[in-house]
Amino acid sequence: MSVVLVEGESDRIAVETLAARLGMRMPRIRVVGGSKGARRAAAELSGTRLLGLVDRGERADFERVLDTVFVCDPDLEAEFVRALGVAAVEAVIAEQGELDSFRGLQRQPFQRDRPVEAQLARFFGGRSGNKARYARLLAEAVPLERVPPPLAALLAAL
Repeated sequence: MSVVLVEGESDRIAVETLAARLGMRMPRIRVVGGSKGARRAAAELSGTRLLGLVDRGERADFERVLDTVFVCDPDLEAEFVRALGVAAVEAVIAEQGELDSFRGLQRQPFQRDRPVEAQLARFFGGRSGNKARYARLLAEAVPLERVPPPLAALLAAL
């Protein structure tokens, strides 16, 4: 049996949501609490086939201890934004009744001149629980033929 190591809870939720949508047997996923936890988790799971899903900036921590690593560029949320497109992501935010909140963030002086993708990253990471919540919502919204490449490759490897 394989175990997927992920940095955080939002990664676990996205993988599980997509696996369920694809009718796959639920993968065993271990949240390692940030990329530095990969070494400890790999040692504890010695002898098990380990796969990893990690953000680009932390890939080296996973690649030091895992043979198979799938990398989100630069992170999970950006992968979903690219796969869905900005308008579809904003539609998901609107369905949650939070589009006014996002628009307010866009009007903040520091955010005004930033690309919408950077504004969305700030929105997802700016409120406690948002990353996990939107990981599920975006994984539910993405068409199965447009699953972000690192997630699609990870699921195919399982």
